[in-house]
Amino acid sequence: MVRNYITLLLLLMCVGSFAQEQAGNRQKANEYFIGYEYGKATLLYKKLTDTKNPRFEDMERLAFSSYQINDYELSTNWYSRLVEHPDSSPEHLLQYAKALKQTSEYHKAKEVLERYIQTTGNREDVALEMASVEAAMKWMAHPTTYNILNEMEINTPLSEFGAYPVGDKVYYVGEASNSSGRYSWTGNSFLQIFSADKVGDSLVNPSLFNTLNENNRYHVGPVSSNKSGNMFFVTRTYTGKKANMSEINKKKYQTNRLELYVYTNTTDDKRIAIPFAYNNPKEYSVGHATLSLDEQTLYFVSDMPGGMGGSDIWFCEKRMDGSWGVPQNAGRIINSPNNEMFPHIGPDGALYYSSNGFVGMGGLDIYISNGEKSVWTRPENLRFPTNSGGDDFAFVVSDINNEEMKGYFSSNRAAGVGGDDIYSYTRPIEKVTIVMEGTSFEGQGMDKRLGEVAVLLKGTDQKIKTKKLSNDLGDFSFFVDPGKEYKILGQKAKYYSDSLVFNTKDMTKSDTIKVALHLEPLFRVGKKIILKDILYDFDKDNIRADAAIILNGLVRIMVDNPSLNIELSSHTDSRGTDSYNLKLSSKRASSAVDYLVSRGVSRTRIVAKGYGESQLRNGCVNGISCSEKAHQDNRRTEVTVLSF
Repeated sequence: MVRNYITLLLLLMCVGSFAQEQAGNRQKANEYFIGYEYGKATLLYKKLTDTKNPRFEDMERLAFSSYQINDYELSTNWYSRLVEHPDSSPEHLLQYAKALKQTSEYHKAKEVLERYIQTTGNREDVALEMASVEAAMKWMAHPTTYNILNEMEINTPLSEFGAYPVGDKVYYVGEASNSSGRYSWTGNSFLQIFSADKVGDSLVNPSLFNTLNENNRYHVGPVSSNKSGNMFFVTRTYTGKKANMSEINKKKYQTNRLELYVYTNTTDDKRIAIPFAYNNPKEYSVGHATLSLDEQTLYFVSDMPGGMGGSDIWFCEKRMDGSWGVPQNAGRIINSPNNEMFPHIGPDGALYYSSNGFVGMGGLDIYISNGEKSVWTRPENLRFPTNSGGDDFAFVVSDINNEEMKGYFSSNRAAGVGGDDIYSYTRPIEKVTIVMEGTSFEGQGMDKRLGEVAVLLKGTDQKIKTKKLSNDLGDFSFFVDPGKEYKILGQKAKYYSDSLVFNTKDMTKSDTIKVALHLEPLFRVGKKIILKDILYDFDKDNIRADAAIILNGLVRIMVDNPSLNIELSSHTDSRGTDSYNLKLSSKRASSAVDYLVSRGVSRTRIVAKGYGESQLRNGCVNGISCSEKAHQDNRRTEVTVLSF
């Protein structure tokens, strides 16, 4: 069912009459085909091709029509014959490969794509398809931890999809078997909204939700709601008489686009349907709405002008008066040149949606992205078994806790009950375990390990979270939490401390972080040590709070070693005049010495020296363009051992 829904352009009814009964099957089949009535066309083309030498055009249209009504097995059978026909074109190879993907025959699909490349010499045209089949084979070999279950109590031989939970109910759309209206594309009834009860982890007692089904001549649904469940966003087919008309071979056909309606409860338990302010069915479709967690942003799908191609995800921001602002495109990170559909903002704040424009396993695949409005992370495919060779879509999260995430999605994958089926899923929440493993070394190299180093793990508040000694080989490790920033500090008598900052903010899976600490021997006359992270505000010489923390380490060393005498020097980069830099560096060195003295170190043990830009560590001299990092390497504070 969702195959024809992808374009958001729905053929609903034909205006005019088809050929009389005495016309041949081929004429009828061709009229059905031209009129998008693929269900009827498929039946007739089956009869026409049941001969020893079927016509090429009949075979071609049967392969295409059966693909459109989701009979992918039949489609692959006929495309396999078409591609061997002398009149076949390279386009048939592409269609054959797509049909093979729908049936998860990825190895065969790859062979067909390679044949297309050999025939046309054009690898670029199928780069996405080739990447998709290779990824699909890898994903099937290494499935994720999603456990999926077909909701057989509500699925029928027809199509059901778009489950959306509200309280103890789940609302979804389906093809009602007793409906008098028929959708010409498939020959089945139009979509209507159903409800089912949630009993434990199962969906039972399906029934029509007539409150939102205004008629059965057009599609109604899918549906979503706000958190309180008193406002529904319903996608409906435009019911006006002035639908789009097209004429093919002197016959007129009518197409109706999609609109979005907002249903709100009234005091007498009725619902008022208000059209979305930006509906424009004469020009484009609008539907598939979902609210942000704070309900201040409405995301929806449309093929309105200004998108990336096909149908895109758009959003509107709520105004002070409660109305929705002008639609804005959600951007090219999550929107592709093809089709994006069925967005859902989960309780975790993530965006789940379907697309056929990125590397995927078949038709529509489900993706996840984090962000908001027009700023998103690159979408990540949910992989197998959530995605399959078929169309996978309408992914919603009904609940998430420390142990598991669960919800629903829809798919027309093989071995289902009907066309599109509703599936429930559970996914155990992986407890992310991150280990920080490190080694302490003497000096800047990695050839001499330094054991029995006191290693402190600190948070951003500089408070010590834990402390331990590295072993005889210099190795140490800590368990750390995801989503945080840490600082590691290594200390040992007669060595200058070393520290580094690392974060786990982007880590969502268990992993190991490797670090190294390099402690410099202090007590060799002439030894120079750079004090890391001694930073000054622009054109200032006062000691900042973060610099004071570093200098406190030097204070401890001076106190522990009363015979140690040092030179504390400051260096600038080449920007600014030589004389100005010399004065500024001298002031900064004196400020650092003053701080040490304020902490109890005798001034007679320290010499302050400003070198300005006279001892650059690289080639960033006057007149040379350098990066900010290169300039930062020259701006430093050094300690030189004078005597011990």
